[in-house]
Amino acid sequence: MTAAAFSPAAEARLATARQVADAVLFEGYVLYPYRASAAKNRLRWQFGVLVPPAWSAAHEEHDFQHTECLMEPKQGATLSAEARFLRAQRRIVQQVRPDGGFETVSELHLPDRVLVPWDEGVEERVEVAVPVAELAGGEAVFPFTRPAAEESEPVLDADGQMVGRLVRRRAEISGTVRISAAELDGPYRAMRLTAVVENTSDWQPQSAADRDAALPYCLVASHLLMCLDAGAFLSMTDPPQWARGAVASCRNLHTWPVLAGEPGRADLVLSSPIILEDHPAIAPESPGVLYDALEIDEILALRTAALTDEEKREARGTDDRAAAVIDLADSMPPEVLERLHGAVRGLREVTGTAAPDEHGVVLPKTPWWDPGADSSVDPARDHVLVDGRPVSAGSRVLLRPGRRRTDAQDLFLHGRSAQVEAVLHDVDGGVHLAVTVDGDPGADIRREQGRFLYFQPDEVAHLEDA
Repeated sequence: MTAAAFSPAAEARLATARQVADAVLFEGYVLYPYRASAAKNRLRWQFGVLVPPAWSAAHEEHDFQHTECLMEPKQGATLSAEARFLRAQRRIVQQVRPDGGFETVSELHLPDRVLVPWDEGVEERVEVAVPVAELAGGEAVFPFTRPAAEESEPVLDADGQMVGRLVRRRAEISGTVRISAAELDGPYRAMRLTAVVENTSDWQPQSAADRDAALPYCLVASHLLMCLDAGAFLSMTDPPQWARGAVASCRNLHTWPVLAGEPGRADLVLSSPIILEDHPAIAPESPGVLYDALEIDEILALRTAALTDEEKREARGTDDRAAAVIDLADSMPPEVLERLHGAVRGLREVTGTAAPDEHGVVLPKTPWWDPGADSSVDPARDHVLVDGRPVSAGSRVLLRPGRRRTDAQDLFLHGRSAQVEAVLHDVDGGVHLAVTVDGDPGADIRREQGRFLYFQPDEVAHLEDA
């Protein structure tokens, strides 16, 4: 089947999910300190790597991703799918010889950077659009090929003289996108959608070939975006009650589908090799791409800005994207860096109303973590029901930890009697009992210092005798 172009509406919807999809595409592309010589940047391409079948047969890596999810398409709906991946482009560095020829070198020093050999990532997309009615009649198969290519880029010095060149080589790769759909049994008009992305390259490894030799023939960081122009997908992590059995029977291999785009809509799915939640989003405070979404932007920005000039020269020569990270860290205004220190996503009132200060800012008289901030609780007088009877400071209880705890020291106290010293409420609404164990020779010291053992109400039993 021949791939069809996206409609303008489908293209606009897919564009809303590409920012997160780009984070998946480039996750771990180049890691701090953003230099090729760094140990963590010598073993690359860890997520969603679909290797050639011949390499998969001999090693524990996969040549396909298999996605299954549920959808409720409307009459005449069209499914638009976009398989996205990086293609490893091998870059070698050559220096001009005195006779005008070129020789391959391990590094080429320039005033602003040090050029070194490196595998660059070239973004590739395979776009397909097919009516859902056709998918129900059989599997739609979309083969694709990307031809081999070689390019060279001159390297000039400050005077504009050619001192070397970068030679970039891409190997031929091929693959297939296969999509099908089937009606679910039952009263609900829903369908199970199956989408497979596979590497079909015919590259054959030599006897001594390693993973580095296979990488130019791989689909790297492979993932899939899918859009319904009429209808909706069902969440795979929080499906409606009637669909939970069907969701549990879906097979997802080497990838996981989540709802994408803005919350409240369900016409987009991102099937990712990295586990995400529904409607993932880039933090609005993030100043740019740092290629490590599992790290903290503030830490990475500060550490990158603290690199030596020589380290920055090597990073700039490693990759254009790494050079952009260095420039970002060097030019980040203080107010942008300050925003990376933390963000409040939601607020709730935990203290009474206070008068504004001279700047018009309302501050609580006491901070939220101070016991005096909320007069509605009093650890010395509050009580909680245990076995239907009130327990408060001074009550005697029997300790029976183990329902949720795995702390061996708590388990050693099982069956011991104790005295409740306080009933405490945390900011999340939880209740905790502060206790001292009977017979503890350090009980008086614990009371004086306020250092107690803590149990929840369902981890103690009421004792009749005081």
